[in-house]
Amino acid sequence: MRVTVNDEPKETAARSLAELLAELGVAQEPAVAAAVDEQVVPRSRWSAHVLAEGARILVIRAAQGG
Repeated sequence: MRVTVNDEPKETAARSLAELLAELGVAQEPAVAAAVDEQVVPRSRWSAHVLAEGARILVIRAAQGG
């Protein structure tokens, strides 16, 4: 399936948001948020959120610093 992750096209076999984030290596990071088609998906719903062809995913990592 073809999706867009942070404005970059990506081919994936992931069916759910959780699978995609695991594929990207960020699913276990504590300070990660994700939105699909401009709607924030709570971490508790990542596994249940089924991706559709052409979905636009935004992955945000919080960072500390000053």
